[in-house]
Amino acid sequence: MSSEGGSRRNNYAFGCSTRKPNGCLLNPEGSRLIFFEESKKSHQNQSKIDIHIFYTNHLAEPAGYKSSEKLNIESAWEKWHQLHQKGWTEVFHEYG
Repeated sequence: MSSEGGSRRNNYAFGCSTRKPNGCLLNPEGSRLIFFEESKKSHQNQSKIDIHIFYTNHLAEPAGYKSSEKLNIESAWEKWHQLHQKGWTEVFHEYG
């Protein structure tokens, strides 16, 4: 392997064991959920992450759709970690 090939490797220095953010985050107030999932329409070499934002009910369950966006993997990891730093926590909900 050439040194050039080694430098092209993705470097996710976030301490995550997966290469793509996937899961659900709940804001500290319990009023919003954000689902991260790999886009079903993305190509293997150009993966995108769909992010779906929902309002929640008093049980912190999805109660109303707010918005969606599509990000590349690096931007999705940045958003995931920014949210963690702001107090968002990972919760387990099924989406889709």
